[in-house]
Amino acid sequence: MATAASPHSILLKTPSTATPKAVFPVATRLPTAALKPISIRCAATTQIQDPRPPPPPPPAAAQERVCNFAAGPAVLPENVLLKAQSELYNWRGSGMSVMEMSHRGKEFSSIIQKAESDLRSLLEIPPEYAVLFLQGGATTQFAAVPLNLCRPDDPVDYLVTGSWGDKAFKEAQKYCKAKVVWSGKAEKYTKIPSFGDVEQDPDAKFLHICANETIHGVEFKNYPVPKNKSGLLVADMSSNFCSKPVDVSKFGVIYAGAQKNVGPSGVTIVIVRKDLIGNAQGITPVMLDYKIHADNASLYNTPPCYGIYMCGLVFEDLLEQGGLKEVEKKNKNKAELLYRTIDDSKGFYRCPVEASVRSLMNVPFTLEKSELEAEFIKEAAKEKMVQLKGHRSVGGMRASIYNAMPLAGVEKLVAFMRDFQARHA
Repeated sequence: MATAASPHSILLKTPSTATPKAVFPVATRLPTAALKPISIRCAATTQIQDPRPPPPPPPAAAQERVCNFAAGPAVLPENVLLKAQSELYNWRGSGMSVMEMSHRGKEFSSIIQKAESDLRSLLEIPPEYAVLFLQGGATTQFAAVPLNLCRPDDPVDYLVTGSWGDKAFKEAQKYCKAKVVWSGKAEKYTKIPSFGDVEQDPDAKFLHICANETIHGVEFKNYPVPKNKSGLLVADMSSNFCSKPVDVSKFGVIYAGAQKNVGPSGVTIVIVRKDLIGNAQGITPVMLDYKIHADNASLYNTPPCYGIYMCGLVFEDLLEQGGLKEVEKKNKNKAELLYRTIDDSKGFYRCPVEASVRSLMNVPFTLEKSELEAEFIKEAAKEKMVQLKGHRSVGGMRASIYNAMPLAGVEKLVAFMRDFQARHA
């Protein structure tokens, strides 16, 4: 982290500008009579493994890391980054980096299979659900979901609690008869309705929600029961995926971009009930057809291999922490500390979101004196706390405190907020 005392640190190494040493020995000119046929083979084979452990980060590493409160791509666990660093050049004796592997080779097959197995363990995913590692971000799923689950004339319900839910609805209108059954736009997306007050269409093919709105900081604490005949609930869980336990069996489809809680950008995870696969509309592009990807174990084309590998390392780390129940406890402690600081500031800081649905992941807040917000962000950056500026559509500040943000990072932010208030109140 940003202080030398923090255990959460690695060194961001500056690439050397020195000329690298030659990999192959330089040939010496020999007399013609001494020349004999020779065979040359690549030095990196699966039999060669570097016996040396990766060097530990230098003590100065803490000064090179920042507290990254970005909404995504977001902070990753530092032990995961260090492990990836140690395996970057030669993955576990394979003689190559994960970035160089064939996606159909045995090495990468072991990586993606273990990633799926660990994710199934984390979320206790029932066997009747397929797990797909795709591309295109959650935004691509705004189209893929209706294309796979319904016909053009089918009605579909959207419960809109923020910008992402609204974008999903607008995209779905191209492929089905999408309807907004409730929207929080008039109240600037600060609440979630009582589910009993939401009038759903019994003929709707599914009910869609965004489980956590990254921009507005609104999170479902429990989930609505679909009143449609098929009983299908679909959720975009991009920004709270794997932050807490979820009963997957309550959903027909869960989808999430990885770049918030479980990996780098480039990977999209889709968990879909198998009986919903295979009914895509005729116009569905091959890359959006769930059946294509399920039948090919997410390997129909070259997937984002390195991103999937990183997700797998994160899944391992979450299991080692004790699973999602333990992860949720940590997330609640971080969020409660930050919200308490805001609420106890006597109005100097304000969070617009209704307290009962405040996100554990994304904490938006404003200053009573809005003219000080730019100064707040500037001073925080000098203290190595970055990406605190709110989304351009809402302004203010936003602290995204995903799984990988350590408690020490939130404690540092809270201390800064209290000091800033003391100097400017």
